[in-house]
Amino acid sequence: MSTPGAPAPDAPPGTERTPRVVAARKLLRRAGRDRAGRFLVEGAQAVREALDGARVRELLLTDAAAERHPELVEAAAAAGARISAVTERAAESLSDTVTPQGLVAVCDLLDVPVAEALGERARLVAVCAGIADPGNAGAVIRVADAAGADAVLLAGDTVDPHNPKAVRASTGSVFHLPLARERDTAAVLDACRSAGLALLVADGHGELDLHDARAAAVLAGPVAWVFGGEAHGVPDDVAAAADHRVRVPIYGRAESLNLATAAAVCLYASAGGRRLGPR
Repeated sequence: MSTPGAPAPDAPPGTERTPRVVAARKLLRRAGRDRAGRFLVEGAQAVREALDGARVRELLLTDAAAERHPELVEAAAAAGARISAVTERAAESLSDTVTPQGLVAVCDLLDVPVAEALGERARLVAVCAGIADPGNAGAVIRVADAAGADAVLLAGDTVDPHNPKAVRASTGSVFHLPLARERDTAAVLDACRSAGLALLVADGHGELDLHDARAAAVLAGPVAWVFGGEAHGVPDDVAAAADHRVRVPIYGRAESLNLATAAAVCLYASAGGRRLGPR
């Protein structure tokens, strides 16, 4: 690679034992990410999104990946990121996918304090409360981004949004809207209330039907939707603290909706309500 910022053409590619590769591999674990303040992003599209957000510190890639994506090498060099050639085996050691793409970026962590994520005029927020599956958390972030949400807050024991599977499931949306992590779920709910948001818990047994006429006025206002894990839903104490527990009606014979689908239905109902106003 002769691109500015790249190693000299005759420099040997890093192996799985090279210190920079070893350091990057530690970012596959949450403890390593939190210590370093950085995380890994794998694949051309995700790296492209990270570069647009000026988050990339280092780009590690194989020669084959560099040939496939010269524009990403150039963008990384222009952003001042270090570019490190690595072997195929080294790239595989940095991947948790079945078919590694040979292209991994080391990026700064994305999360900000809850107050900063909410900003001054948040109108639609998604709260992940106790979601343990990274694919589900990433899917909620993706849906929130698509619905035009102002932020995603990850409360309690919710999985790290920088988990590689969560990043992949978000398809780049982790770079598009503010994310905040807070272990104290009550503090997250209080912050939402202080920001003027009504707390709506998605609950299959909720007292308010999403399609009930009474829901229209609620959906038209500023709201924070709270979603729980797919297996157990929102914790009881969190559900009890909400202003409304809202159910998505099941008209057919399906037992329930999966988390990503339920989040999409709820967030889009609010997005539509904001545009149409109460009926």
